[in-house]
Amino acid sequence: MNKRITSLLFFAILICCHAEVEAQYKRVAMDREYIMSLTPEWKGERLPDGRPFVSDSLLERLKHIVLTHAWGGLKKYKFNNQYQGNWMMIHPDKNTVMTGRVVTAQYMPQRPDFGEVIRITGLAEGHSEKAASNIWPIEMLRDGDVYVADGFGKIEGGTLIGDRLANSIYSKSKRGVIFWGSVRNIQEIKKIEGFNGWILGDHPSSISEMMLTSINAPIRVGDVTVLPGDVVFASPYGTLFLPAYLVGEIVLEAEISNLRHVYGIMRNKAGDWTTAQIDSEYTPQMTREFYDYLRKQPDNKLPMSRRELNQYLDAHK
Repeated sequence: MNKRITSLLFFAILICCHAEVEAQYKRVAMDREYIMSLTPEWKGERLPDGRPFVSDSLLERLKHIVLTHAWGGLKKYKFNNQYQGNWMMIHPDKNTVMTGRVVTAQYMPQRPDFGEVIRITGLAEGHSEKAASNIWPIEMLRDGDVYVADGFGKIEGGTLIGDRLANSIYSKSKRGVIFWGSVRNIQEIKKIEGFNGWILGDHPSSISEMMLTSINAPIRVGDVTVLPGDVVFASPYGTLFLPAYLVGEIVLEAEISNLRHVYGIMRNKAGDWTTAQIDSEYTPQMTREFYDYLRKQPDNKLPMSRRELNQYLDAHK
């Protein structure tokens, strides 16, 4: 074999190897098809990026449920690792609940060679070269989104946002953040009306020695695996991450559980039922009385629609 043919073969092999490497790392922000493949149980409307679109009305109802009841609903469906507590809240004094559709971001310790791959890939996707990569997820937010990031627990130098980016997040999403990491300039962030965050801490340092590796891919937040399009329930008592396709059922069952709780206490105070009765599984007779009570409630006293209530009662005769 002459030298010319040998050289051509060598360059052909290099081109093939280069193409194979490129094929292995195609995206920073996951595409619609990939996100849909992560959430096949969802049968409803989707956002343009492929995430499930859980309705605003359902997100609003979710705000008013009791965390314990929602957690119990998740356990019923074998989702045993959806709760994360021990957060620092940016506004712990406001006792507010935040719900929304999750946008995920994964950060890792900086590595120059992989970081360059990320930079080139992100620019090819249309992310701004002038913007640091921690801004890329913020550029993609829309109303109702909650920015959830795994910052691998880094505090000093792990500050994913300051007050300027917090303002941008709120203007786009009307929500806050959940960071397995930290923020900076919390003194100014606290001044943003309506914004809140569940974080591990704050630090005056700027972000350093970190790189964004994915947007809208599965991430880990503490003890929880979080998917893009999950719905988050963030309260002063901890956070829950709910699979989108179960949100409707879990919200309805949590609402029924809360009504049952209130009804049992009412019957106990009236002297009709004992403490032991309301603190254990209802007997068939107690259940019938509770369901009769629900049927008599006016529509404006119910957290769910009359149609949903009737369907529930018919299914639990």
